[in-house]
Amino acid sequence: MDLRYESLATGRTTSLFAEDMRAQDGAIRDAIRRQRVAVAGAAGSIGSSVVKTLLRFEPGALVLLDLNENNLVELVRDLRSTPGLHLPGEFATLPIGLGSVEFERFFAESPPFDYFLNLAALKHVRSERNIYCLMRMVDTNVLFLHDFLARRPRPFRKVFSVSSDKATHPANLMGATKMIMEKALLHRAAHQPFSTARFANVAFSDGSLPYGFLQRLSRRQPLSAPRDVRRYFITHQEAGELCVLSCMVGHNRDVFFPKLAEGLNEKTFAQIARDLLHALGYEPLECRTEDEARRRAAALGTRPSAWPCYFFDSDTTGEKAFEEFVAAGETTDLNRFRNIGVIVPEPDTDAAALEAFLEFARAAKRNPEVTKADYVREMRGVVPTLQHHETEKNLDQKM
Repeated sequence: MDLRYESLATGRTTSLFAEDMRAQDGAIRDAIRRQRVAVAGAAGSIGSSVVKTLLRFEPGALVLLDLNENNLVELVRDLRSTPGLHLPGEFATLPIGLGSVEFERFFAESPPFDYFLNLAALKHVRSERNIYCLMRMVDTNVLFLHDFLARRPRPFRKVFSVSSDKATHPANLMGATKMIMEKALLHRAAHQPFSTARFANVAFSDGSLPYGFLQRLSRRQPLSAPRDVRRYFITHQEAGELCVLSCMVGHNRDVFFPKLAEGLNEKTFAQIARDLLHALGYEPLECRTEDEARRRAAALGTRPSAWPCYFFDSDTTGEKAFEEFVAAGETTDLNRFRNIGVIVPEPDTDAAALEAFLEFARAAKRNPEVTKADYVREMRGVVPTLQHHETEKNLDQKM
């Protein structure tokens, strides 16, 4: 990740949650200090930011779990090289993932943890492009967490699991899995306290389109982006702070979201590409096709003044033209924090629909007759607001 360009997407140079962090400093410190904390998905963009935020408040023990061994190693190097960050005496990293036998054994054989934060997720809409990827998405975003918590003999003091703005009136199956995750947690809330957060795209996070711009520039390749898709953005620091605030001072069942004004804070990916090029001293050279953009990139001189770009209207499955955090009928508290809103869900959820989907998802993995359309139908049973329209096009077909 490269944090130098985040303000190009957010328009901010200081954290949106700075006031809330100052106001809640004592409460967060009281919650975390000397407590045992485990973080799954710790080495991703959001996970590593959560870890750095947690360390500001002196946990007694910290265990980081992530399947990405290389990112986990780099995170530890980063933590031990950052001034002012002090790792607790009991600190460990494990390259194992939620849903695995090793993960279950670790928690069964370790002293109890007070807090469990889950940042593991399949977050890209492109990951629902076929049934094989979709099965893995449902496992990662729903089943693994649900089954892990269901088998726990003793609840954690609090569980946090990251959600998404795309869970609100979802236009894609990724967003629907996040809403189902929220409902699964809500169903167990009487026995396992939890909170979550829906938030915007993390600017220049690993795998994101803005991150891809930096990769294309380093390889002297053209930039490509939709010009009609508007998104909210937050920084890595803001992502870590929002998650920690939700976990440590949020009430049971709370869903945190950033107070961002629709139409004022949104930005198109094409505009971010233009702003990045200007910041680096280039003029955008807009091309009419992908082929033209590739040809012009191949002809770049040693010191180009303009950079080829291809901007297009989105036509892929699951893309939503705008983003929203609150669904119709959800109750919100906009006064508890300065720049954070809180959704307070009703304690009851449709348990029968949820259980039916979980049973379907477990059986579907070994049933070759199950199709993507079957998943869409079953998801709508739990998330009636799902607006999924299959265009037969996906982002892997784009430059």
